[in-house]
Amino acid sequence: MKLFKLTLTSLAFASALAAQTITVAAAANMKYAVTDIAKAFTKESGIDVKIITGASGKLTQQIMSGAPYDAFLSADVEYPSKLANGGFTTTPAYIYAYGSLILWSDTGVDLSKGVAIVADPSVKKIALANPKTAPYGIEAMNAMKYYKVADDVTGKIITAESISQVGAYVTTKAVDLGFMAKSIVLSPEMKNVGKWVEIDDKAYNTIDQAMVGLKNGTPENQIASKKFLRFMSSAKALEILKANGYGLPKK
Repeated sequence: MKLFKLTLTSLAFASALAAQTITVAAAANMKYAVTDIAKAFTKESGIDVKIITGASGKLTQQIMSGAPYDAFLSADVEYPSKLANGGFTTTPAYIYAYGSLILWSDTGVDLSKGVAIVADPSVKKIALANPKTAPYGIEAMNAMKYYKVADDVTGKIITAESISQVGAYVTTKAVDLGFMAKSIVLSPEMKNVGKWVEIDDKAYNTIDQAMVGLKNGTPENQIASKKFLRFMSSAKALEILKANGYGLPKK
């Protein structure tokens, strides 16, 4: 009987190990890329990955409030650095990719004029992620300032919670156009929706996307999340990031 109980205990322990799951908080622009990376990581490591997406600023607030996330893939360096400086992380902030900003429309707006089109009277509503919490929203504002059209669109701007909500506004034609991450429009789900043009990277600051491991999870998950972060620099992960339109850090 004792042997039988020991065997059941051993099986339960083995099952718990096999079912290990980490939770990765990721900026909304990473929605599709991180899903593919997580699948490849699980296949290699046996560790499952649950993904939570949102605006980087909101995810940072949740982490600081104790949300049990094990790793954070931000759309910038500032938020991960803020967490590291506050003692919330198990690793320094490392850049894993560089994002690109595009202008996207599904209403037939002539995008050949680039960002200048936002000032055209025919464009009534423009969506961008909230600059207070989303780095892509900050750079959308910078792009409009660069092209000297920011003052012309004050009444047209629809502020979205994240890049994902910008996408919803564009695809439902609730807005005439939206400032979007290139990674979203290259995804299989969106690549045939509307038209888009890439914004000259001189018009906005480099979108350095950084990652960190977090202390909010269990010690076992902290170890597993570090494995995931190392995998983010693997050839397979870099291949996925490149296919999704991201620039890659130089080794």
